[in-house]
Amino acid sequence: MQKSVLTKLIMIRKTDEFSSVFSFRKRFSTEKLVVHYMPNADVAARVGFVVAKKVAKRAVDRNYMRRVLRELCRQELRPLNGVDVVIQVKKPFNNTQFLLIKEELVMLFAKIQRKVA
Repeated sequence: MQKSVLTKLIMIRKTDEFSSVFSFRKRFSTEKLVVHYMPNADVAARVGFVVAKKVAKRAVDRNYMRRVLRELCRQELRPLNGVDVVIQVKKPFNNTQFLLIKEELVMLFAKIQRKVA
């Protein structure tokens, strides 16, 4: 079985790409996450992550949150097609809250899928 990986093709990396998703002004939020989204012309979904210094001072903590979100997106992003998604962390989380974050992200992706379809 081949492992699914978030490649550079489906990652939002450029400032203009982030800005266009933010300026589209469609979003859903939960206690710890805010998900901004915008339909795109591509077949695949693209994803980007924002973890501000205001949320977590240490780079180690910000990188951990990014890594967790990247892994969850790798598992759960398949149903979203033709959507650019930027996931922004509102409140810090750690490894004890992994399942909570997963539930929030799955719920947010389901909302986006209902809205876009």
